[in-house]
Amino acid sequence: MIIPNDPLHEGGLRFFGKINASIAHEIRNVLAIINENAGLMKDLTLMSEKGMPVDPARIRNLSEKVLDQVRRADGIVDNMSRLAHSVDDLLKNVDVGECLNFVAVISGRFAAMRGVTLGYDPAPDSVEIMTSPFLLQNLIYLCIDYAMDAAGEGKRIDMSVEKSHGGARVKFRGLESLKDMPEEGQSLIRERSLEILKAGLEADIGEGALTLTLPKEIEMPNHIKEEKP
Repeated sequence: MIIPNDPLHEGGLRFFGKINASIAHEIRNVLAIINENAGLMKDLTLMSEKGMPVDPARIRNLSEKVLDQVRRADGIVDNMSRLAHSVDDLLKNVDVGECLNFVAVISGRFAAMRGVTLGYDPAPDSVEIMTSPFLLQNLIYLCIDYAMDAAGEGKRIDMSVEKSHGGARVKFRGLESLKDMPEEGQSLIRERSLEILKAGLEADIGEGALTLTLPKEIEMPNHIKEEKP
């Protein structure tokens, strides 16, 4: 979905590129572990060919480690595919809770690097809105990225979704250092969200929380609709 002269276009590309670079890094880690275990299996095979006793349990253990990494890689590729296909539809019914959890998962490496734990409390019922899947993912990522800087000594962000009269609310709690954060970060998120997603962002310094409000449905501006092939 290429949107010339759109204020969200550049930010969307940065988000897409950053997440895919992180996914590539995770896949390299998986391949490195598989390569290491394959080398050990090769060593055991050579030992066996030379008549040296080889414990079958060691081979079984190495095989299980390789299979675990294959499953891990499969999950990583599934996430990459889901992110890529999120640009297929300009507008779509989106489960906000699923979207939040997905963005938390693909942000997991960044959270680990910053020593932050991302906790998600699923809503008892599905909360769906009509919106742009990719732009919503981008917006939630911006909120998580900002929240990680505001997590303070607690280093834990608790996230939740609830239905509101006009759509949905996403809450980010545990932001102990929110009072010390510059307003520019929140302003940047607002600038990138309000024009198309019609979202709002409110900070509660006393509670240490950010609340993202999302409308039940939006309409794409005409200049964006015209770009759809």
